[in-house]
Amino acid sequence: MITKADKNKARLKRHLRVRKKIQGTAERPRLNIFRSSKHMYAQLIDDVSGVTIASASTQDKDLKDGIGNGGNIEAARKVGSLIAERAKTTGVVKVVFDRGGYLYHGRVQALADAAREAGLEF
Repeated sequence: MITKADKNKARLKRHLRVRKKIQGTAERPRLNIFRSSKHMYAQLIDDVSGVTIASASTQDKDLKDGIGNGGNIEAARKVGSLIAERAKTTGVVKVVFDRGGYLYHGRVQALADAAREAGLEF
């Protein structure tokens, strides 16, 4: 039987494999995603200086009231458009997408598509 801990261990292994190949800079930060069962989080990270440029999640005050369940595709779309909006206010247009070891499907894909529609290039 595969436990939740085994799945997360495999995801972290995939995430490290991807992280060896991509790195965020100030001009082109890394759009990192974390997905829990109840919420969705996104960050723009400059790996060179080790700084988070912008972040958005279903826990934000801007989104929390508008969404009932933070763990669904619609909530992920809203987080994607919010992170793109915050990226534009900081002057970021191009990003490197880091799916965090998750499959590019469902909530991860919805967040990425919404960010692209809102103007981010990756």
